[in-house]
Amino acid sequence: MATSIKKRVLIFIPAYHAESTIAGVLRRIPPSLQETYDVDVLIIDDSSRDLTFAKSHEAARQAGIPFDVQVLFNPVNQGYGGNQKIGYRYAIERGYDYVALLHGDGQYAPECLPELLGAFNEGNPAAVYGSRMLTPTGALRGGMPLYKFVGNKVLTWTQNRLLRSHLSEFHSGYRLYSVAALQTVPFERNSNDFHFDTEIIIQLMFFAKREILELPIPTYYGDEICRVNGMSYALNVILSTMKARLQELGIFYDRRYDCAPMVLEHYTPKFDYPSTHSMAFALVPEHSRVLDLGCAGGYMGDALKKRKGCYVTGIDAFPLEDVRLDEFYLRDLNEGLDGLPIENHDIILMLDVIEHLASPERFLDQLHESLSRRPGLPIIISTANIGFIIPRLMLLIGQFNYGKRGILDVTHTRLFTFSSFRRCLEQCGFAVEEIKAVPGPFPLALGDTWLSRFLLNVNRALIPISRGLFGYQIFARIKPRPSVAYLLDAAHQESDRKVRELESVP
Repeated sequence: MATSIKKRVLIFIPAYHAESTIAGVLRRIPPSLQETYDVDVLIIDDSSRDLTFAKSHEAARQAGIPFDVQVLFNPVNQGYGGNQKIGYRYAIERGYDYVALLHGDGQYAPECLPELLGAFNEGNPAAVYGSRMLTPTGALRGGMPLYKFVGNKVLTWTQNRLLRSHLSEFHSGYRLYSVAALQTVPFERNSNDFHFDTEIIIQLMFFAKREILELPIPTYYGDEICRVNGMSYALNVILSTMKARLQELGIFYDRRYDCAPMVLEHYTPKFDYPSTHSMAFALVPEHSRVLDLGCAGGYMGDALKKRKGCYVTGIDAFPLEDVRLDEFYLRDLNEGLDGLPIENHDIILMLDVIEHLASPERFLDQLHESLSRRPGLPIIISTANIGFIIPRLMLLIGQFNYGKRGILDVTHTRLFTFSSFRRCLEQCGFAVEEIKAVPGPFPLALGDTWLSRFLLNVNRALIPISRGLFGYQIFARIKPRPSVAYLLDAAHQESDRKVRELESVP
């Protein structure tokens, strides 16, 4: 009968000035763990100035320690978060299944390891945390100072509200991670300070959408020295959590929270509230022939076909997946328009396309040339407004961050204000018949709630005051002006007609 292969567990003990406690922590790790798991211990002394390294080596060789113990020393202090990064990299490179973070000062009970590790058998969590707050008042009975208890509760409540999570405690240092889960998040980009713990929770739970389990643990406070600056820690925790929430809304971007796999995401349709999509849809005549340049997922063309009976031709760099248009051409618009049926339409749509092009001017010049025989053909075009109040405020505080969506989408190559967009269109040979401001897509960012509708209405009310400041996007109706070549040809034709008229006069 085949025996099952044991899971490999690394018990990682970051240590700093722990000469008096490290041996006790090592002795308290239950030897019974070896019956279920293949267990090793890693101690990393973070450049302590006491005898922590020597005491760790001495403890590792004590009789009765059934684990292989590796002791490392950082020549330069890496900080609480930096030391964790090294330990987790060690676990990943050596192929462990789980890594358990156990502090070298003895604050967290090693005796709880069997129960915490067993929780990995309940589903497939990314992490298992030992929480001191699951047992009411247990933390206070265990000696947690009242100010720390209140601070822990307030910070955790605030973070749960911002992240829409339900953890009992964000600030426990007793953590066990699935090594496979650690490999899915860029933890090496995190802070080297104590709020590393907050950032890795956000990465796993909020962005990678991985489950975190909590189990109750006892609270112990001895005579260990607290090296955390409480006010600085609280500020960093709140700032990290707020940045994560703003990133989800598309307002802020930080690579450490860019945890989701890179996939092609077409823009989401926005027909149910004032947007470039709803405004363009209202302007397209029924039963018209529509050219949708940069049609993305084809949702606009699909709506025009079904609800207005239009004949729609789509052009995009990526194939359609869920909808079918009457005609579709696979083409990166950066490659130009040669060979594409540009003229044979009643109206052209270019919604949120121009900002993705390497050279909008060159493309617009070619479009104008392609329409040389169709001056006056209506075109609806839109783009983001870099002058919107949020990017301005971000610049005011020294932030300019590209993200996965919004005005500063990482795929945007060119950005415009109202004046620069009008100037670009006019200099490329187009007459701007109307240019309007579009409010922010609050229902898309926040969901269709009373708050999003309220913010949308406030934004709409502010646009007449300053469209450059409160317009999230720029929406324009344009048409190609006759080219000089067209006018010259028209002059020749008209001259010939007039000459014939003169010659026909007796």
